[in-house]
Amino acid sequence: QVQLVESGGGLVQPGGSLRLSCAASGIIFRRYDMGWYRRAPQKERDLVATITSGGSTNYADSVKGRFTISRDNAANTVYLQMNSLKPEDTAVYYCNAELGGWDYWGQGTQVTVSS
Repeated sequence: QVQLVESGGGLVQPGGSLRLSCAASGIIFRRYDMGWYRRAPQKERDLVATITSGGSTNYADSVKGRFTISRDNAANTVYLQMNSLKPEDTAVYYCNAELGGWDYWGQGTQVTVSS
């Protein structure tokens, strides 16, 4: 059974930082491209960042220079370091694993940026 379990969300003030983690099980993690997506209230789910099995990264323009995606294949975990957070980053953040049309999602973790 495939599981993606996100953690690290919470309430943070503008300008603050959070680090999200996504622990994967039931897949050969190192083979999968991993990603973070987010859904803000009353909006569709959008790409935040991706990292391929080879380590190449891609970011949404809105987070470039503030967020960093990384992976630890030994720990079957992907991370999202979020710095200089803004109120518009408030959303539920979802972890995604994709390989050859096989697509898995975590349950999401809430990030709220507010003073």
